Amino acid sequence: MAGTLRKTMLYLGLADDRGEAEEQEYMDDYDDADGGVGEDFAPVTPIGRAPAYSPVREVRETRPAPSQGVDLRRIVTVHPRSYNDALVIGDAFRAGTPVIINLSDMDDADAKRLVDFSAGLTFGLHGAIERVTNKVFLLSPEHVEVTGEERAAAGQPRGAGIYNQS
Repeated sequence: MAGTLRKTMLYLGLADDRGEAEEQEYMDDYDDADGGVGEDFAPVTPIGRAPAYSPVREVRETRPAPSQGVDLRRIVTVHPRSYNDALVIGDAFRAGTPVIINLSDMDDADAKRLVDFSAGLTFGLHGAIERVTNKVFLLSPEHVEVTGEERAAAGQPRGAGIYNQS
């Protein structure tokens, strides 16, 4: 069977015409060579190296906490025209500033992407996102509590309505 397969491979050009005798001669030459370390080589001494990992450092909280006295007199309002304006929204929200997003200047597809980004941003940083009007959203950080008539009457938890978009 191996002979037929070999002949077929030779016919199709998938194998060399050299015989297995040459390969066997090569292996014999290799076995005859001195495989041990000669006496004329110097002994190898291991080198002490620093560990490949860095020591664990303490992680510091970058979000402002309510006890730090965050200035709540500032709210950032963004009128995005494209999805590239998400960077401005993310930077302001990560700094602990409430952000109002007015999506009236965007087409529906990019507006949906920006709302999805904002929902993920607020979820990841333990904030809340609330719909003010059809195309205006409020992103409030973790330490900011927003009260409203509708949510207070309904008894909804913080940011519960926007995540369920089914």
